[in-house]
This record gives sequence, structure tokens and C-alpha cells, in this order.
Amino acid sequence: MLRAVLPSRPEARRLLVGTLLSAIGRGLTLPFLFIYLTNVRGLSDGLAGVAIGWFGVVTLALSPIGGTLIDRYGARRIVLPCFLIEAAGTGSLALAERPLALFAVLTVAAAGASALWSGQATILASLTGEGERQRVFGLQFALLNLGIGTGGVISGAVVDVARPGTFQLIYLLDACTYLAPALILMSMPAVGRRIAAGASGGAAAGHGRGGYLTVLRHRQFRRLVIFGLVLTTCGYAQIEVGFAAFATRVVGVSPRIVAWALAANTVTIVVAQLLVIRSLEGRSRTRALAMVGGIFAASWLVLGASGVIDGSSAVLSAGGVILCSAIFAIGETLLSPVFPALVNGLATDELRGRYNAVSSMILGVSGVVGPVTAGPLIGAGRSGLWVALVVGGSLLATLLALSLHRLLTPEQDGRVPAAGTTAEDSGHAGAGDTDARAGEPTDAEGEPVRV
Repeated sequence: MLRAVLPSRPEARRLLVGTLLSAIGRGLTLPFLFIYLTNVRGLSDGLAGVAIGWFGVVTLALSPIGGTLIDRYGARRIVLPCFLIEAAGTGSLALAERPLALFAVLTVAAAGASALWSGQATILASLTGEGERQRVFGLQFALLNLGIGTGGVISGAVVDVARPGTFQLIYLLDACTYLAPALILMSMPAVGRRIAAGASGGAAAGHGRGGYLTVLRHRQFRRLVIFGLVLTTCGYAQIEVGFAAFATRVVGVSPRIVAWALAANTVTIVVAQLLVIRSLEGRSRTRALAMVGGIFAASWLVLGASGVIDGSSAVLSAGGVILCSAIFAIGETLLSPVFPALVNGLATDELRGRYNAVSSMILGVSGVVGPVTAGPLIGAGRSGLWVALVVGGSLLATLLALSLHRLLTPEQDGRVPAAGTTAEDSGHAGAGDTDARAGEPTDAEGEPVRV
């Protein structure tokens, strides 16, 4: 089964190895940033939420610049220095003690992270064809979570709020792991270079000259972005602050249970992802996205129910937190292959960096709204309102995904194979390969219909 979803190009497979290695470092720290800032560095719940939200603000502000630079100079020239900047910021987080210093190092880390997602997605998309792209993005997500879960289990057995040195250790190790994908990319000098302007033909080349205005005028992509903003604000953006704060402050479980909950999330993803990838072949992408919203809502309801369980039932409380994380993982296995494949299916080669940058900005916006709302609400004892907001937002995302369904062609929605694409030949697209788009059909608004 794994062989069936592996990318055909060895360069893409090597990049996936780098994803796994760096994800182990990310997993060491992901469950504990809020706990580290509050329990170790002494920040209040509200200030910790603002600090994490500030990370999202900086990422959001710099992401558009990163997308433009990727399209202009090539992804590798942007991604490689960003790995080093991110490593410096993450490692410095272990040493910062005062609030201003913590904000400063989070700013450095955010500057490095601002172009990493869009740059790596652009490189991976250039190494895969439309027919295999959804499968490869799903595999990338499975490896990402395998690494995060592995790191989470390791750090869960090590960290102790009474020993600040244990937290410092995991942040330094996290910084070191950012060097692994950087070294892998450096070993492949032909990968990630700038795609020649106009290589896609006259129509696409003209479409590519508009920059972000052209991207934002793309009706289908706009709707996808709105869906992503709502879903991630009520989903991923809640993990570091909302989920961790609710679990430890309201449900009353220990940080170690939070780590095990994220481990359960990882196990679920690793076990289910390949099966989900196969089941998505030939099925509507928008219907899959709609299901994600419903699944996320169900996971938050389970977490909310855990908060009203009598405190003496430690097993039920811990079980509810872990079950929430496992249910959430099912939604992630649907989202991870579909969303980036749909983004890159709508993108042109000349603007691919910008499309992926806007996609990464979704996480930046939600990374601001999520922590800034969750931290103060839960800290002020309004945990019930927080649960209602994330459940309602997840269900709203479902409605937005269903509204996108009618705006896409069957090919864009994944219900039929892309024209002229087979599983055998799709994997032979190389860096800088493009498909002829001159004379392609347009929709009612004059936008090119991408297949």
C-alpha cells in the first residue's frame, strides 16, 4: 500500500524523508508551548495566548512577501535561509526568560516559518504530476504526524515543569532538526529552482503576470480560502492553546496526558491515512472537506463533555481528552491530501508560490484569532463559550465546503481523472515541468478553468 502512494521521482521521496526528520523535532515542542510559557516562564494565560498569536501575526505579515520571492527567484533560494532562521528562533526560545525576550525570539521563528510551508509545497508540487499530487500530499502529512507523534512521546516522558532544563533541551533539539531538510535540499541543486516565466503558454503566462490581484480574483480559490480560514481557526489553531488549556485547566489532566492525546492523534493518522488516500480516489474533494468540518465539531463536543465529568473520574477525563484528539485526526486525514492538491490544481506555475503563500496565510490568520480568543476565554472561566464557538465554526466550514462544490468542474473536484493524466505518467513531471494551457476554457468570470 505504501509503494502505491510513493512519488515516482527520487527527489520527492528524499524531501519526504526531510519532512519526517524535522517533524520529530517539531513534535518535541508542539504540545508544550502554552505550558512552557505559563508554567515555566511565568506568563499569564492571556499573555501566553497573545505571544503565540503574535507568532501568527508575523507569519501572516511576511507570507505574501515569501510567495512573491518564491515565484521570482525560485523556492530553494528562499527555503534554505528560512530553515536557518527558524532554527535560530526555536533554539533561542530555550534561553529567553522575560516576556520581551520571548516575543523577540518568537518573531525570529515566525520570520523563518513564514515562507517554509509555501516554499516546500511549491517544490513538492513541481516534482509531482496532477494525478499523484493528492496522494503525495497525503503521504507527506502522514509522515509529518508520525514524526510529531514520535517527538511528542519522547518529550512527554522527559519534560517536567519543576525542571525548566527539560523544556530547554527539547527546544534546542527542535532547532537542530531543522537542519535535516535543509541539508537534503542542498544535496539536490536542481530542485526548487525558478520556473521559467511563460513556460505554460500564452494564456497562462498572461494570467501569471497579475500577481496577488490575479490570485484573489480567482473565485473558486477565494471560496476555498474562506473555508480554510473558518476551519483552521476552529481546528488547528486551537491545538496549542485551546486544546491544551481546556485539557489542563478545565478537564484537569496533566501535561503528560496532553502528550499522550497527541500521540493518539498521530497513531490514528498513521494507521488511517493510507486507507483514506485510497478511498478518496475519484471522489468529490469538496464533499470530503465538508466531512472534515463535521468531524472537527464532533471532536470538540467530546472534549467539552470531558470538562463536565466529575473530577474524581480521572480515567474518564483522560479518555475524553485522548478520544477528542483521535476523532480530530480522522478529519485531518481527509483534509491533508485534498486541500493542498486543490490549491495547486487551481494554481498556475507562474503564480504557484503566491497561491501556496495565500494558503499558508490561512494558518497565519487563524494562528492569530485562535490563541488570542482561546487563552483569554478559558483563562476567564468562559470555557463553555469557547466550546460553542469552535463547534459552530466547524459546522459553518462544512456549509462553505458544500457551497464550493458547484463552483468546480468535475476534474477540479476530483470526481473524474484530470484530462490526459494517468497514474503511470503523472509521476514523471519534473521541476519546472508544465502542461500546455494556451487556449484553455474559462469560467463565467473569465477565469481559466483548471483541470
